[in-house]
Amino acid sequence: MAIIETTSRQFRERQKDFFELADKGEKVVIRRGRKQTYVLTPVSEDDLYFTPEMIQRIKDAQQEIREGKCMVLNNRAELDAFFENMK
Repeated sequence: MAIIETTSRQFRERQKDFFELADKGEKVVIRRGRKQTYVLTPVSEDDLYFTPEMIQRIKDAQQEIREGKCMVLNNRAELDAFFENMK
């Protein structure tokens, strides 16, 4: 696997080429000025799904809501008061 470095300007001009390189497994590093650098990485379908642990946390939270173990804030004033009480 090669590492291909480019500038943000070159990336904008040749996006299709860089995306194809990343799709082939090449590591594409994009430099933006002197301080910021990015790596172009393809995202697979597996990256878009929740983990089993996250799914369980969601189910647990839904159960707590059904059991009334939650706080319902109906308007901005209630929301402001909630955050004010957290201080």
